[in-house]
Amino acid sequence: MQITGEILIGGKAVAGKGEAFTGWNPSTGQALEPTFYGATTEQVDEACAFAAEAFDAFRGTTLEERAKFLEAVAQAILDLGDELIERTMAESGLPRPRIEGERGRTVGQLRLFAQVVRQGLWLSPVLDSALPDRTPLPRPDLRLRKIPIGPVVVFGASNFPLAFSVAGGDTASAFAAGCPVVAKAHPSHPGTSELVGRAIQKAVAASNLPAGVFAMVGGRDNGVGGALASHPAIAAIAFTGSRAGGLALAGIAAKRPVPVPVYAEMSSVNPVFLLPGALQGDVAALAQGFADSATLGTGQFCTQPGLVLGLAGPEFDGFAQVAAEKMCAKTATTMLNKGIHDAYEKGVKTVEAHASVQTVARGQAGSAAWGGVPALFQTKASEILKDRHLSEEVFGPSSILIACENKEEMLAIAASLEGQLTATLHMTAADTELARELVPVLEKKAGRILVNGFPTGVEVSHAMVHGGPFPATSNDHYTSVGATAIDRFLRPVCYQNFPAALLPAELDDANSLGLWRLRDGKVEQR
Repeated sequence: MQITGEILIGGKAVAGKGEAFTGWNPSTGQALEPTFYGATTEQVDEACAFAAEAFDAFRGTTLEERAKFLEAVAQAILDLGDELIERTMAESGLPRPRIEGERGRTVGQLRLFAQVVRQGLWLSPVLDSALPDRTPLPRPDLRLRKIPIGPVVVFGASNFPLAFSVAGGDTASAFAAGCPVVAKAHPSHPGTSELVGRAIQKAVAASNLPAGVFAMVGGRDNGVGGALASHPAIAAIAFTGSRAGGLALAGIAAKRPVPVPVYAEMSSVNPVFLLPGALQGDVAALAQGFADSATLGTGQFCTQPGLVLGLAGPEFDGFAQVAAEKMCAKTATTMLNKGIHDAYEKGVKTVEAHASVQTVARGQAGSAAWGGVPALFQTKASEILKDRHLSEEVFGPSSILIACENKEEMLAIAASLEGQLTATLHMTAADTELARELVPVLEKKAGRILVNGFPTGVEVSHAMVHGGPFPATSNDHYTSVGATAIDRFLRPVCYQNFPAALLPAELDDANSLGLWRLRDGKVEQR
């Protein structure tokens, strides 16, 4: 499939009329062909208008039709073959195994949501029968279901060019809910985005859906994103990126005549707590696991462990020494783009210059044009408590070891942290009492708490939560990964005293769709 540099609106590929830009190979620092052109405000308006026009027809599809559409998108992506893999590698600097794995995850998400759609649990059908003889007042017939909210804007992420981008989890869950999507392609991988966008267009056409079910626009300037976020046809915004970017979109959405929700994943340092029992075990394996997690994907995972805490003493010192050796052995690998690389270098220098921080390890320089050299620092818990800037995210392969004088200091650090995507406990049975004190604190701070693992790697499943209190996300009631990500794009509607002829199928008396429903307080499927 030829990459033309066009944007995708109304089922067609059209020339953008905005600013010209190119993709870049971060491994070589070289520009990639072809030239792309961003969308104008008028083109954004056209894409959103098509989405609004398509909404009622799309939300009116049957569960089976929508599930088959999601599966068609997955297959269309697979049909792109090696062309997609090679272009994504060129635009991201990520190795083939990582991209092939990410393609598998992207396709897996789409297929998971096809399963979710067919099951219908997300509809949350509830029926309360009329009680005409109830005193002092009768109860009317009441029935509830969830419906899609409307067209959704999805902003592609820099660090996952497939799984969190044009056809990523946000798009998959919005489609599953019955919401058209207008995707904003990330400027770091415009060719990848065009290939995937064309695959979605192909699936839309093959599924006989309105062309406005999907559109994709691009551009480097913030005007395109602002125009999307402020457009009156858009009902919700999904974003993965920087705190500044997420807050900017939230500000735009809040100031609209009709404010809309912004589901932004923004910032997290994912603290790891090494409890005493764990430090008396296989420290070499523990340190290796940490170093591998901290540098995975050049540290450009939103779940990268940026803080590691332990009680001060010989055991924690021993871990620090081995962890430093492991980090020193790591070689710099390619960062996603020059802007991320420059921000990482600035962040590392800021930490290095802090009077209370000791640099304990730097990795090996590599050959990549924009390589991120791993860094490991160490400080005391008292310094973190005095200067919370030390606990802020440095996006890349950098972490800080924090020595706590006692468990009270460790608990104080946990309580002082901002909201996180994850928090991790390494422990043995001997640490249960300390863990029992930490868990209630961490429940208030993180969306996912792990035991004896590392946070990089987010399973796409029914129980996964990839979210957390601010600034990890802008709305900690929801997840951007897993089956319940669909809930972001739904709202409840109650139907009172509806005649049978007007009831939606999921609420009819016969349960013609065979759904699990709550009827008069009892769960049933009949």
